[in-house]
Amino acid sequence: MGYRIVVAGATGNVGREMLNILAEREFPIADIAAVASSRSQGDEIDFGDTGRKLKVQNIDNFDPRGWDMALFAIGSEATAIHAPRFAAAGCTVIDNSSLYRMDPDVPLIVPEVNPQAIDGYLRKNIIANPNCSTAQMVVALKPLHDAATIKRVVVSTYQSVSGAGKDGMDELFEQSRNIFVGDTAEAKKFTKQIAFNVIPHIDKFLDDGFTKEEWKMVVETKKILDPKIKVVATCVRVPVFVGHSEAITIEFENEISAEQAQSILREAPGVMLVDKREDGGYVTPVECVGEYATYVSRVREDPTVDNGLVLWCVSDNLRKGAALNAVQIAELLGRRHLKKAA
Repeated sequence: MGYRIVVAGATGNVGREMLNILAEREFPIADIAAVASSRSQGDEIDFGDTGRKLKVQNIDNFDPRGWDMALFAIGSEATAIHAPRFAAAGCTVIDNSSLYRMDPDVPLIVPEVNPQAIDGYLRKNIIANPNCSTAQMVVALKPLHDAATIKRVVVSTYQSVSGAGKDGMDELFEQSRNIFVGDTAEAKKFTKQIAFNVIPHIDKFLDDGFTKEEWKMVVETKKILDPKIKVVATCVRVPVFVGHSEAITIEFENEISAEQAQSILREAPGVMLVDKREDGGYVTPVECVGEYATYVSRVREDPTVDNGLVLWCVSDNLRKGAALNAVQIAELLGRRHLKKAA
């Protein structure tokens, strides 16, 4: 006995990863539906490496009654239309957009960090998936917060173009190719050239000079981990196809050494510590692609503050930052509430 699962936005980068991960993790499925916009209706897509093909259905005409869960990767505008409809029909929505993340009646979940928060999902029958950069950071912060209580976090992100969708990946490829042959590298998706460059701007600018992406990291970390933690972020787009990286400086209330932090992180759920103080003894985005873990490297003590640490954190943003976390939420929901698996 398994679950009837819908993947909404199944033809996009994150939707395809959701299908791959459901198959990889052998999620207990009685039936699965791939839905997307009318543009993709009738297309066939792979259900991971199972050899099974799924015919894409039009989400506008899809009847969610009788389905257990829907994993949404369709953006905020479409989510606003369809998530309440699915939820009202009894199909629990696990949403990857930013629409419901700060709604007090919607749990914002990273299963390794705040699994107990999922118990409030029935207030709207919707569960929110956090921002990709927040998800990997809180996985690394949680065990350290439990050990020494975090006061303040300063994070600089190095975010891959896949975070901006297929158009972002295409633009990096096309600009790189054009530069090699002497053509112009026109910016369309991004505000400036992304090939061989970095752009300190992700999402819209707010009145205080921060961007919305930076704001998300602040408020989501507080909601998921602890509202008392002070967070400041600088989010940067870099010419990497997949994999987000973060340089994180942490100030604690209590004393904690780099050696203690390494020991804690080595045993932490969802974390893979790779921290050899030698050439190549750390993880880069290229190495994390296709992996489930949040990788932590370069753990060291910050001499500029009392009880401070600095670390490097890398993860596949299409996986832990989006699709994997959504599937883990579905697994958690099944274990704690639905319990239909064999």
